[in-house]
Amino acid sequence: MMKKTIILLAVFLSSMPMLVAQDVKTLLKQVKDKYDKVNDYTADGKMKTNVLFIKAPIAQVKIYYKKPDKLKIRNEKGVSFIPKGSVNININNVLALDNYEAIDGGKEKVNGTECRVVKIFPISDDENITRATLHIDEKQQIVIKSVISTKENGTYELVMTYKNYVSYGLPDKAVLTFNTKEFKLPKGISIDYDNGTDKDKKDKEKQRKGKVEITYTKYNINKGVPDSVFTN
Repeated sequence: MMKKTIILLAVFLSSMPMLVAQDVKTLLKQVKDKYDKVNDYTADGKMKTNVLFIKAPIAQVKIYYKKPDKLKIRNEKGVSFIPKGSVNININNVLALDNYEAIDGGKEKVNGTECRVVKIFPISDDENITRATLHIDEKQQIVIKSVISTKENGTYELVMTYKNYVSYGLPDKAVLTFNTKEFKLPKGISIDYDNGTDKDKKDKEKQRKGKVEITYTKYNINKGVPDSVFTN
């Protein structure tokens, strides 16, 4: 009897990693189903840019999104802005992965919200995403924080706050942190460069992180967004 119990326990313990993987993949599927409710949106908001050497005023912006990965941010002057490679950090790109390994990273609080940490590793070498860590609010099935690494555009961190549009998985505020070398400067924004000549100092400063904060004031969801918006 004792021997049979030990064998059953060993079988159970050996199957635990598979059960955990299935559990987090089920959670990811639930989150994806929620985000899939949004085919497109147009949103109004305010954007604050904090990048080394650049003085940019808080801008009124309009944000356009269309599934699966079209994104454009335009300021009040009609000038387009988008951080380099931001298309690749779209959470939908992570959730849409077909061939990947998922690891349960335990639980961790983000801005007071307890989240399940899920680490994702794409198996295909064709994917631009090399790894991703999602902090998921299990109750509301939304991503609170993501850290996504790509082959071509470095690593980005995105932290989101939800309120009015949480049922669609759309944030009221998003804070994107990235390496300043990945920053694409919008035309028409004033720049204040450090005039120092210390090359070593400048090289170090170039490695500092930049930040973009967007506070959304209004969404128009699933009303249709023409493709021409993203090409102009």
